Order: sequence, then structure tokens, then C-alpha cells
Amino acid sequence: MKTKPIVGILGGIGSGKSTVARQFANLGCTVIEADKIAHEVLDEKDIIDAVSVVFGKDVLSPDGMIDRPKLAARVFENAELLEKLQSIVHPPVMEQCERLLARYLTAPAISAVVLDIPLLMESGLDRRCNVLIFVESPPSACLQRARKQKGLSPEQIKKREKFQISLDKKRKIAQYIIQNNSDLSGLAEQVAQIYSAVMK
Repeated sequence: MKTKPIVGILGGIGSGKSTVARQFANLGCTVIEADKIAHEVLDEKDIIDAVSVVFGKDVLSPDGMIDRPKLAARVFENAELLEKLQSIVHPPVMEQCERLLARYLTAPAISAVVLDIPLLMESGLDRRCNVLIFVESPPSACLQRARKQKGLSPEQIKKREKFQISLDKKRKIAQYIIQNNSDLSGLAEQVAQIYSAVMK
């Protein structure tokens, strides 16, 4: 039986990785979104308790949930704090990713599994992928998207990228490069070509 492809998407903040993943979903792939899983994990009581023990009650909002912007501002100023947060959140997120991966790989209706995971290389999940795609986009477009979607300033983007593997390294290991500098139809066309090559 032919192995079902696992496709990993790499790229910088605001490059359009999730948009590329959605195009693959339109072609019959299933997408595992680590950001969505992380949001769900951060709402779990034991995770909230663990985070408040390490970071203090001031990172909680009045309703007792984690104030994500406040927590992000703290951890991206300090590598040690970021490491502590990752040690709390990373294991359950990765466990859920693995559970979903195992389920989707055996589902007949799914043609391929796409990993939309911001820290794909950093987490080592790139080694599970049959295909790696790097999404390239002009810095001005990345900045505009990051500001619109996540409310990030140029300074916040720089701080976050400082804790990630360089874009050059990510680009170098990818088998395919997608240029996300045109309209959506141009992006969809590139994705369709790669999908066709991957599924051969």
C-alpha cells in the first residue's frame, strides 16, 4: 500500500503558511494546526495552574484564563522564560499532534496530512515529513499580515524570530518553494502543482 504523504510547511512569521495549508485542505488533505491545539491546551485547568505557578497570577485575566498577549510579551523578552513555557505547553501539544497524525494516516478519505506547525524544525517534526515546503513572501507583506492577523509590531516579530531557526536554514531543507507574493489564484496554482507531484 502506498504511504500517505506527510507535508510540512515552513516559513517566517506572516509568510502565509496557514493560507497555503488551507489550499492543500481544498484538495483533500487534512491539516494539523499546532496554533489551534496550543490555544486549546492553554485553556486546560492543569496548564493554567502550571503557568500561573511559574509566571505568577498576573498573567491571568479577570476570568481566570491565561492572558495570551501578556504572557507572550513576557516570554519573548526572556529565553529562559520561553523555555519554561515551552516545557509546560510543548509536550501536550506534540502529543495531540501525534494522536491526530496517527488517526489521519489511517483515514481512507484523507489523501495527505499537512503539518501547519510554526516550530516544525525546532520541534523535530520535520523529520516525520515526506515533503517540506518553504513559503516565501516579501518582508513588507509578512509584516502587514502579522500586524493584521496577530497585532504584532515589527519589534515583536524580530523578538520572536530571534528564538527560531533561521529562514535560510528552513529554505535550504525544503524540497519546494512557494512564492506568496501574488494573488490567491496564483498561490492555489502553485499548491496544486506541488500536490500533483507529491501524490504521484
